[in-house]
Amino acid sequence: MTARQDHPRRRAASGGLRTLVAGPAGVFGLVVVALLLLSAGVSFLWTPYDPQLTDPFAKWLAPSPAHLLGTDEVGRDIFSLLLVGARVTVAVAIGSAVVSTVIGVALAALGSLTRRWVRETVAVLIDILIAFPTLLIAMMIASVFGGSLWVVIWAVGISFGVNIARVTRPEIRRVSHSEYVLAGKAAGLGPVRNLTRHLLPNVAPVFIVQLSWSMAVAVLAEAGLSYLGYGAPSSVPSWGRMLSELQTYLAVHPLSVLWPGLAITITVLALNLLGDALRDATDPTLGRRGPASTPTSPQGVTA
Repeated sequence: MTARQDHPRRRAASGGLRTLVAGPAGVFGLVVVALLLLSAGVSFLWTPYDPQLTDPFAKWLAPSPAHLLGTDEVGRDIFSLLLVGARVTVAVAIGSAVVSTVIGVALAALGSLTRRWVRETVAVLIDILIAFPTLLIAMMIASVFGGSLWVVIWAVGISFGVNIARVTRPEIRRVSHSEYVLAGKAAGLGPVRNLTRHLLPNVAPVFIVQLSWSMAVAVLAEAGLSYLGYGAPSSVPSWGRMLSELQTYLAVHPLSVLWPGLAITITVLALNLLGDALRDATDPTLGRRGPASTPTSPQGVTA
């Protein structure tokens, strides 16, 4: 039975990938994410200038071949700062996604596969935690442990982990009553193996979509917390800290503030669009043969 299920699953994954890259939103999201990863990787090997090198004789230089995006108030090259700041963005996005996955899977499993009193307790806990905004959780953690990237990672991870658990808990309960899951139990699979072999792969699309959105929130949270002084330390270049340092000079040097703000905006927009494209590509209720073949689908009508 497993062999017969793998072939349709591979075909569905291939069709989902084609759907993902068929629209401009998915392509834009993938291209921007690829450029972000490339920038972060390249910054470990090369930057035009040392991002921490100050030059009082090169303050506020306009964009030129020597300084592609100009310099800031102490003569640092803005393009080099943006490249190194991409490391922070990638680290926060991936780190928060890992924390979200662990917390989301744990809470979803406890809230759907355990005894009733445990499920109800987890449901109440999720309802309580989901009421706290991400920035508030980050500031609460920072007040205890101090501002750092780990504060942002854990704050976004907890916030979106709870959200993932809320969304996937009913999905896991639905899948747990499927024939192949019941067959696995009859064959002697334990709860953990059944969870990893059957349940999680079938709710993976929900996880993927939620994680892409959590990454977008992580980028915004890092920028906001660094702006407020709770994010990356002053020795670590980040886009949010660049905004915080340059916003004082907005009236006289607006172009310098444009670059980090544009980087944050494009990255968040790309991750959100990628999440929407992943939702469309993995949603089993959406037909992949086009709107003509699914006239009753609301998505098909609007398309």
